This record gives sequence, structure tokens and C-alpha cells, in this order.
Amino acid sequence: MPPPVPNLPRLPPLHAVRAFVAAARHQSFTRAAVELHVTHGAVSRQVKALETHLGVALFERLTRQVVLTAEGQAFFADAAAALSQIGAAATALMARAPTRAVRINVRPSFAVRWLIPRLPAFVAQYPGIEPQVVTSTAVPSKVVDGFDVAIRRGLQGWPPSIQVKPFLEDEVQVVGAPSLFEMRGVGAPPALAAHVLLSARTRKSDWDDWQRAVGLVRFKPAGRLQFDHLHLVLQAALDGLGVAMGPTSLVAHDLANGRLLSPLPHLRMPLERYYYGLAPDARPEAQFFAQWLEDTRRAGR
Repeated sequence: MPPPVPNLPRLPPLHAVRAFVAAARHQSFTRAAVELHVTHGAVSRQVKALETHLGVALFERLTRQVVLTAEGQAFFADAAAALSQIGAAATALMARAPTRAVRINVRPSFAVRWLIPRLPAFVAQYPGIEPQVVTSTAVPSKVVDGFDVAIRRGLQGWPPSIQVKPFLEDEVQVVGAPSLFEMRGVGAPPALAAHVLLSARTRKSDWDDWQRAVGLVRFKPAGRLQFDHLHLVLQAALDGLGVAMGPTSLVAHDLANGRLLSPLPHLRMPLERYYYGLAPDARPEAQFFAQWLEDTRRAGR
């Protein structure tokens, strides 16, 4: 027979403890709400419920900030350590569990430029789940190999059996290597005529569509180079071969790190947004991946 279970003390609501720990760490309900992807009001209510449960005030609420009381400081020290221990135990258990997988079907450029650079964050959060990335240019209804999650632009080509959810909004802008614009600056759209225009076979109308969208008269560029896929175009732009039409979703990290520059940031053309869908027979791990997608989108990472 199993050993008798000792009487455990009555536990406070753990979601309220988590909200308190985040608020105590940041000394701010607002920043805690951002971390937890909830509203300021939700954090405030959870902390108030915890204070009611414990029978003490954990924060002193000032005009523009919150400050831990002496009781709050003592509880924070123990509660933060306890949550950290629970998280470490869960991570260790997931790491020892049999390998689970989620099959993710995306287009090649999205895989190279958006998904793969962010996958380490997913693996760190879910160490027991192996992301299996398969690329395809076919619409989801024509994909031969099975998948758990698919990500595509637009609502066309999705099987009726899949519930599609909106993901990333997007737009396209002119991008190029900073060194290229140091040699031949682009202060206005006509100056693009001095550059080589890079394009992808799969998106060869982007330059013409953008010129019409921003009201620019067509011009003859110094040259044109075409590649099979957009990620090859963006690599060519990084290497200084010319200027490209870069979807913000795929160039955001390079713009933030200064590897690419947008000389005309106010002239952008909207693109179809991305959507994702889970197959009807998707493995349970797909739900974790979908939640990670949502968290990544909300955090703007």
C-alpha cells in the first residue's frame, strides 16, 4: 500500500502567486501584465485575491508605483524560490520523458527568415518536444506529407477540415545593406534607379506592385537579379548585391540589428497576413506550438 499522504497546508491560488511574483520582481503591475500576457486589471485582481487569502497587504499602492511591504518582501523571497523550483522540476521531467514531436509545414523563406531563428526559444520552453520543420511551396490542401501545424499567407488553399487562425500582419518595404546606401544614397524613390533590384521568382511582381501602391512612376534600374526564393533575395541584399522588397516579418531582426537598412521606411505596401492551422489529426504537442506562436506574436519577438 502507498504511504499515507500527510496533511498539506491550504495552498493559495497558484495563478495569483505567479502574478504576485511577477509584480514584485518588476515592482509594477503593468510590466507584470506584459510578461504574463494579461491585463493590468487581471494582475491587480489576482494580487488582491492573494492578499485576501493571506490576510495581509503585500504591496503598498502609491500614486504611480507599488512597493512591497515587509510581509510582501518575506513572501516574495519564499514564493519566487518555490516557483523556480517547480519550474526546474517540470523542465527536468520533460527532458527525461520520451521524445515528442510537432510537424511544422512552412514555406522555405518563412522557415529560414522567421521560424528557425526563433525555434531555440520554443525548445527552451518545451525541451521535451522536438520541432520537425518541413518546407513546401504548395498550399496546405496540396501538401503531400502530413503536418501538425501549417503556416501560410492568406486564406486561400486551406482544407475545409482545418480551422485557420490569424497570425502575423505584414507589409513590404525597400531594404538593402547599409554599405550600399553609403555609396549611393536613397533619399527619395527616384534614387532607386541607381541600384540593382533584387526579386524572387515566387514574388516577381513585388517591385511593380510597390511602385503602383506608393504612386511612383516606373523607372529603369541599373540592373535586375532574380532568385528562386525570397530568402535567397534577402541574403543577396545582406551581401550588398542590390536592394530588395523585404517583408517586415522576415527582415525585422536584420533591421533592428543594423544588418539591413530601410531608406524609405514611410513607403510601405501592405501584404496578406499570415495564418496558421492545426490538422484535425494533429498531435497534442501541436497545441503547445500554437500557444508559443501566439505568445511570440503578442510579445512582438
